[in-house]
Amino acid sequence: MTTTSPHLGSPSAVWTDARLLYALEEVVETELNRHLKVTKDWMPHEYVPWSDARNFPGFFEDGEAWEKGQSKVTEIGRIALVVNLLTEDNLPSYHHEIASLFGRDGAWGTWVHRWTAEEGRHGIVMRDYLLASRAVDPDQLEQFRMVHMSEGFESDNRHSMLHSVAYVAFQELATRVSHRNTGHQSGDPVCDRMLARIATDENLHMVFYRNLLKAAFELAPDLTMQAVRDVIVNFRMPGHGMPGFERAAAQMAIGEIYNMRIHHDDVIQPVLRYLKVLDIDGLGPEGLKAQEELGLYMSGLDSEASKFDEKLAARKARMAARAAG
Repeated sequence: MTTTSPHLGSPSAVWTDARLLYALEEVVETELNRHLKVTKDWMPHEYVPWSDARNFPGFFEDGEAWEKGQSKVTEIGRIALVVNLLTEDNLPSYHHEIASLFGRDGAWGTWVHRWTAEEGRHGIVMRDYLLASRAVDPDQLEQFRMVHMSEGFESDNRHSMLHSVAYVAFQELATRVSHRNTGHQSGDPVCDRMLARIATDENLHMVFYRNLLKAAFELAPDLTMQAVRDVIVNFRMPGHGMPGFERAAAQMAIGEIYNMRIHHDDVIQPVLRYLKVLDIDGLGPEGLKAQEELGLYMSGLDSEASKFDEKLAARKARMAARAAG
C-alpha cells in the first residue's frame, strides 16, 4: 500500500513499508528509551505460590492426580487463564512475525527482542502459577499447547507494517484488560497480583505502539487512517485458533472478562480518543472515507454492545430469581 508523500522531497515519492520503517526509526528509538526508563524488571518466581505445589502422577510414586477442588480459582477464572496462557505460548510465532516485518537491526530490532523477552516472562509465571496452585488440568493444558503451537500463527496484518502497528496498539490493550479482569474474577488474590503485574507490562507495550501510531498519523495520515479502520473492523484476538476458543470466548464474555462492551469502552475507544482519530482533518479522499467508515462502525459496535448488555442483565436477573426461589 502506497501514497504520495511530501515528506520525502519528491512529489512522486511513495510510502512503502521500507520507507515507513526508516522514517519511524527515530520515533522507535525515543519510545524504546522511554520504555526502558519506566519499565521495571521483575522476577516471575516471586509471584508463584511454590509452597502449595506437590508432585503429579507419573514418575513420582507420591504423585497426586489433579482435581478441580484443589484450587480456589473460579470456573471462569480457570477458563480465562487457559486462554490467556495459550495466547502467550505462541510467542515464538509472534516474534517471527514482528522480526520479519520490523527487522532485527537498529532501534526496531532492539525493541523486537526486548518485547519478546518481556512477553516471555508472562508465559513463564502463568504456567508456574497454574501448575503450583493446581488451578487447571495440567495434562489438558499441555495437550492444548501442543495443538495450538503446532498450528503456528499468521497475523491477519502481516501484509502491512502500518496495519501491524495499528493492530498491536489495540491488541496490547485488549490483552491488558483481559489479564486484569481475569485476576479480578479469579477468586485468588495470588492470581490477581500476578496478572496485575503482567497487565502493567502489557499497558507499557500498548503505550509504545500507540505513540508509534501517533507518529504514523503525522507522517502518512491517509494510509494510517485506512489501516486503523481495517484493523478495528476486522479485529480478532491472536488466540482465535486455539482449541475450543469460540466456546471459551463466549464464557469469558458472559463472565465479564472480555466482551463487546469491554472491547468498545476499554480497548478501542481509549486509543481512538487519545489519538483524536475521528477528529483528524486535512485528509485526502481515501483517508476521509476511512474515517467516516470508522465512525459508522464504532456507532454500530456501541449499539451491538448495548444489546449484549441487555441480554447479560436479563441473564443475571434470571439467575438471581432462580437462586432466590
